[in-house]
Amino acid sequence: MSGKNPRYRTYRGGSPSGGRSGDDPLAELRDLRRAERGESVSDPRAREQGPSLRDRVSRSRRDEPRQGRQGDRPSLAPRRAFRPSRPLGKRILRWFGIWVVSWIALSAIVFLVSAQVHKADVGAAGEAVLGGGATPPVGKTTILVIGSDTRPKSSKEPGAETSGYGRSDSLMLLRVGGGHTSKLSIARDTIVPIEGHGVTKINAAYAYGGPALLVKTVEQFTGVNVNHVMQINFASFPDLINAEGGISYKGSCVVSKISGGYKNGGVTLRIPNGKKVHLNGNQALALARTRHNACNKGEDDLTRARRQQRVMSAMKSKALSPIGFVRMPLIAWQAPKTLGSDMGGPRLIATIAGMALSTGGKTHVLGTDSGIVPDAMKQKLVKQFLGD
Repeated sequence: MSGKNPRYRTYRGGSPSGGRSGDDPLAELRDLRRAERGESVSDPRAREQGPSLRDRVSRSRRDEPRQGRQGDRPSLAPRRAFRPSRPLGKRILRWFGIWVVSWIALSAIVFLVSAQVHKADVGAAGEAVLGGGATPPVGKTTILVIGSDTRPKSSKEPGAETSGYGRSDSLMLLRVGGGHTSKLSIARDTIVPIEGHGVTKINAAYAYGGPALLVKTVEQFTGVNVNHVMQINFASFPDLINAEGGISYKGSCVVSKISGGYKNGGVTLRIPNGKKVHLNGNQALALARTRHNACNKGEDDLTRARRQQRVMSAMKSKALSPIGFVRMPLIAWQAPKTLGSDMGGPRLIATIAGMALSTGGKTHVLGTDSGIVPDAMKQKLVKQFLGD
């Protein structure tokens, strides 16, 4: 083979222009790799042959257009992923959920502060007889709800008591927890033995010895262990109803005058038969306290107790309504103020939550027209109340 192929000589290390046989075109590449590793370049010819391979490659890349160069390596820098915007409906639901959670949290904080500020003082004797019971809504606890007969000092009602505990205007045992709420009202004129005061009406125990003596009397009469008390403050009761935005009531005809009626600074109440009416705080309180109904003079204390329970049910329904949710912080502040209890804030809020989340059966009234309750009747109603 006499002819020399330039392409062959180039591949073997030769030069088309007839360069020296000792020239190595791969020497520059080796020098470049040594330089990248930080090693010195041993071949002095690399400095004599002009720009290095690295310089030529860099220059050529700078001269090429920025985009569309074939063979460019993709950039390793992270790119922000494309996120499609959420639909408007989902965004509204998200912010609505945040508002709901925040509103509930705010109401809980307001309730805890109010419960601490307005915690009822039952005295050393009351603390000695109260306590125990589980924590709702899981555990069960028994509460004695007391409505005092004491009137505000500004009342002009004849014979009204404006100081001290006064007689209990209403009594109701409330059992909360385990997904169920049961209520047992005790007629205020029920005749029972009161420690140190003989046999008399049960409502006198509150006036004689406050919540401690009343709790002892109820426990001895019914055999039910009372864990806590709620003392309804009639002066603050209208504020709680107004905080809910009033309540709706439907029942039989009621016409009555409370605290001397409107002319004496009290309330005159008129509710038509079978018609749904809206009651504000003062009207709801008047309805709960009505004993002498001009529409039906044959009503007794048992009718009054049932009416009070209907008022409480109306309050619960309003508190759980959409309007009640919007007014939740106002209700949260007024509830502990009105339902003065020996329970601390966390237990009290758990009890109210248990009442809201539970179902209630038929409410019973323990009492008779004569005030004498037969043992068989008492045992039957107490058994139903305890759920035994």
